[in-house]
Amino acid sequence: MPVGDGRFFMSAATKFYLLRVRSLRRETADTVSVAFDVPEALQYLFQFKPGQYLSLRTEIDGVDQRRSYSICSAPAEQELRVAVKKVAGGVFSTFVNERLQEGDELLVMPPQGRFTTDLSAANEHLYVAFAAGSGITPVISILKSVLLEEPKSRFLLFFGNRGFDHIIFRETLEALKNRYPDRLAVHHVLSRESVGADWFYGRLDADKCRAYARLLFRPEEVDAYFLCGPEDMIFDIQPALEALGADPKRVHFELFTTAGMPKRETTASAQKESFDASVTVIQDGTQFDFQLPSDGSTLLDAAMRAGADLPFSCKGGVCSTCKARVLEGEVAMDLNYGLEPDEVEAGYVLMCQSHPKSAKVVVSFDA
Repeated sequence: MPVGDGRFFMSAATKFYLLRVRSLRRETADTVSVAFDVPEALQYLFQFKPGQYLSLRTEIDGVDQRRSYSICSAPAEQELRVAVKKVAGGVFSTFVNERLQEGDELLVMPPQGRFTTDLSAANEHLYVAFAAGSGITPVISILKSVLLEEPKSRFLLFFGNRGFDHIIFRETLEALKNRYPDRLAVHHVLSRESVGADWFYGRLDADKCRAYARLLFRPEEVDAYFLCGPEDMIFDIQPALEALGADPKRVHFELFTTAGMPKRETTASAQKESFDASVTVIQDGTQFDFQLPSDGSTLLDAAMRAGADLPFSCKGGVCSTCKARVLEGEVAMDLNYGLEPDEVEAGYVLMCQSHPKSAKVVVSFDA
C-alpha cells in the first residue's frame, strides 16, 4: 500500500508507468484486446473498479500520442485488459490493431473514470445496459462483475451492432448467458441484419427503449442503467429513460466522442474574451509559472508549450484526467462532460477546456 499523504497518492495516480504487453487477443476483425503485466510494486495503483478506463501513451512515427480505452476485464478476474477497436483515421487504434506485439511496452496511467457503481454481495438488484459497438467494453466489465460479485442480482443488456460478425465479445456473452441463464439476458439489436423481430432491427433509440420498457423491464424496478455508445444514442435514450420514471442519478453514461453533444452547464460561461494572463500551475507541490498570450490557447496547451508535463488524455472535456482546482482568478470552460455540478461549484475545471478570464490565474492539481 502507498505511504504518505493523500496528495502523494493522487500524484502517483495521474502519472504514466511503463507496462509490458502480456497478451493480445483478436476479438473481431477490427478489434483487439490488450492485457498488461503489472509489477508487484505498482499493483496498488492499478486496482480498478468495473467500468473504468486506462489512458495509454506511446510515440507513433515520432509523435507523442495518448488515448483512453475502457477496461474490459472484471477486477475478480485478476487481469488488466482493454479493448481497442480500429477506427478510420485513428492513429492509436490502428497502431494497436496492426503494429503492437506481445512483449512491447506502453506508458499506462492508472485506472480512472466514474462509469461504475458500488457492488455488494447482499444486493438484489436489476441492472439495465444499452451499449453499441465498442461501447460494450466498459459494460462487459460491469456485467461480469455483477454476475461474479452479486449472486442475487440480474443484468439485462441491449447491444447494438451492424451484424453478428461485428459483435465484440460475442462468444464471451454467449458463455455468460449459458452460465447464468436466470440472471443474464442479452438482446442483440442489428442495423444491417434481421433477427426476425422489428424491435431488434435497426439502431438503439428512444422508441426502442420505450418498447423494451413495456415488454422486458419495469423502469421503477431498475437499480442502475448504463449507457455507452455513440453520442446520438446516449442523448436519445437518456431523456427517454427519465421520462419513463428513471431517477437521473441512476442513469450512468460514458462518452467516447464529443462532437455535437449537448453541453453541460458550468458556473462559468466560455465566452470568447481573450486575456494576456499570468498563470501558475501547482503540481506535486511544485509551482510552475508561465505567460499565456491572448491567442485562444487552453491552459493545458499553453502550459505544455511552456514545458510543463501535466496529466491529460482525451482533450475533449470527457475523461477529467486534467481536472484541477482554481485557487485564484477566473477561468471559463468551453465544454464540460467530465465534472459534476458540485465539482464545478467547488472551483474545479478541466484544463483542456479552460481559458483565463482574469489577468492572474492560479490552478492546482494537488487541491
